[in-house]
Amino acid sequence: MSGDKLRARNKMPAAAARPKEARRRATRTPHKPTERATKDPGILLRALSSERAPEPVGAYPHARRVGHLLFLSGVGPRERGTQKIPGVVQRPDGSVASYDIEVQCHSVFKNVRLILEDSGSSWQNLVDVTVFLTNMKRDFQTYNKIYAEYFKDCQPCRTTVEVTALPTPIAIELKCIATI
Repeated sequence: MSGDKLRARNKMPAAAARPKEARRRATRTPHKPTERATKDPGILLRALSSERAPEPVGAYPHARRVGHLLFLSGVGPRERGTQKIPGVVQRPDGSVASYDIEVQCHSVFKNVRLILEDSGSSWQNLVDVTVFLTNMKRDFQTYNKIYAEYFKDCQPCRTTVEVTALPTPIAIELKCIATI
């Protein structure tokens, strides 16, 4: 009985009927995973940076593309090329004297849009947004109103959490996932 007839009779897929070593060779990738991540940036893994959004405050990219998904690092309301944070008044010692959550919301949404566009995506492609607020009780109502204006046509999944602090003296930060 031929191999094809034997497989059909036993209802065994063709790949499973091959010897184990032959199956291993057939599924082996042409290069190491770390090389794939750096040598095949358009498909598997690619770090992306925006020339228009504020510089990251640490050693990380603005975004990372994996296949058709774009993962944004945490984005705050800062301005590029300066330490200025829209809507924040600081004391001489650097502590926050006051802040305007409305101004910060508009700024952070602008920065997210810049990173999306510079990465080859768009606002309409957002699928998930995680929002970090430093004062939920004081800021949620204002933030939620502004969020509704920006996301009236595009409604990604959303999670909003309160945190005790963010890395810089900001009151809001967004972490986003979009498609490309």
